[in-house]
Amino acid sequence: MNSPSLADQSSVTASPAESSTDSTTERSAQPIKPLFIGTLRVDPPILQAPMAGYTNYAFRQIVREFGGSGLQATEMVNARGFVWLDEHDCEHPDRLWGVKDEARPLAVQIWDNDPDTMAKVGRRLAGEYGVSVVDINFGCPVKQVTEKAHSGSYLLRDPERMYAIISRLVEACYPTPVTAKIRLGCTRKTMNHIEVAKTVERAGASALTVHGRTAEDFFSGSADWTKIAEIKEHLTRMPLIGNGDLQTPEQVAFAFRNYNVDGVMIARAALGRPWLFSQSAAALAGLPIPPDPSLEEQKSCMLRHYDLVVERFGESKGTLLMRKFACCYAQSKHGARHFRTHVAHVETPQQFYEVVEKYFPKHIDPSGPTETNPAVAEPISENPSAGFSECNC
Repeated sequence: MNSPSLADQSSVTASPAESSTDSTTERSAQPIKPLFIGTLRVDPPILQAPMAGYTNYAFRQIVREFGGSGLQATEMVNARGFVWLDEHDCEHPDRLWGVKDEARPLAVQIWDNDPDTMAKVGRRLAGEYGVSVVDINFGCPVKQVTEKAHSGSYLLRDPERMYAIISRLVEACYPTPVTAKIRLGCTRKTMNHIEVAKTVERAGASALTVHGRTAEDFFSGSADWTKIAEIKEHLTRMPLIGNGDLQTPEQVAFAFRNYNVDGVMIARAALGRPWLFSQSAAALAGLPIPPDPSLEEQKSCMLRHYDLVVERFGESKGTLLMRKFACCYAQSKHGARHFRTHVAHVETPQQFYEVVEKYFPKHIDPSGPTETNPAVAEPISENPSAGFSECNC
């Protein structure tokens, strides 16, 4: 596809009409339409990515308060772990915290390689939990998911197994729509995104999200939006959602208008900037993009986030969990490294508040972001309900 690279749009100084083909120019002039996943209307067509270790109820609530996300998603849930907890009369996974009662629409992402297990959990999510969408993770590249559990992006090498999982879930969850998230392939030499996309549609999924990297890439290099765009012409009814490297409202609008996707998914860039969704929604609507909140307002947002985490997990565990979120809020600000050094060791609310008051950045770094969002790996346990490393898969 002859369109400029998303990677070149970090500040986006040229409009799509100035630098792309006639078809892209025509598309950029069209109003952005809502996305339909089955009968579910997603408006604006901007989705919040499921990110293990991050997109819990507290984060989703903060995003919801700012607005701009047409569909939010939980962290990915281990289907086999869910069943294990159920069979042992345990509380359901922490990753389902708040799901039953929070606002809709809401997607829950699950993973495993067994169609019956996935169908069993999907049926519960659609029925008992009443979720809006059941999403299947076929993109996670973390070794504990791929090599140990033969799930996530490992399944990209076996489209027919994917077909079996999706078709069983579609049947079990009806009328709740089932979607899938994939990468371009397992490796750059074995990219099979078009074959996999056709399989996902043939199995009855209601939408497909594609992260523009392969599993072996993890998050290195740049997402290949041209490869994502290639998929569209091979689909007959299923909407296509693009994901990868969306860090600014301008990039979101550029990707949507230049790569023939029906929706976009924002991931890591929003962890410390939950207002990115509302800014992106304005960009898609052709409205002035709201400025970032002031640093004082950003600090207040972080403290509100902390209150929600502590409310669920208690002061001790909540404070430990908030360390990584606090680091995200400080990213790209002058003094962020100094703040992270101190907040990484807080253990009590008093320590947390003291560090925030004393060290939270007071100036924006004019050079912009220089680091990726920090990811703190969760410990791996023999318990099948245990979590895995944080990732946007």
